[in-house]
Amino acid sequence: MRIERQLLKQAWFNMDHSKTPVKKQVIVTMDKYPGRKGQGVVKILREGPDGYSSSSSHCVNPMEYLAERIKESKECQFRDDLSEYELVIND
Repeated sequence: MRIERQLLKQAWFNMDHSKTPVKKQVIVTMDKYPGRKGQGVVKILREGPDGYSSSSSHCVNPMEYLAERIKESKECQFRDDLSEYELVIND
């Protein structure tokens, strides 16, 4: 049975998400390619009753990038404090 993308979107938005558990994660995945040693992808995920949000960025120095994002999140009242997110590091 084939369900079109639009129908799947409608079904998703009509679902009750009020009981979705809150999940806040920062996932750092380091590159495995020899030419990219020390580089990686930083992915920030937030999921809960208010909705789902995801962003990712490839970084030359992912830990420096993450430290800067955490600092910014503490200074801006309109952002979630990333220091409260669970940190997952994948080598």
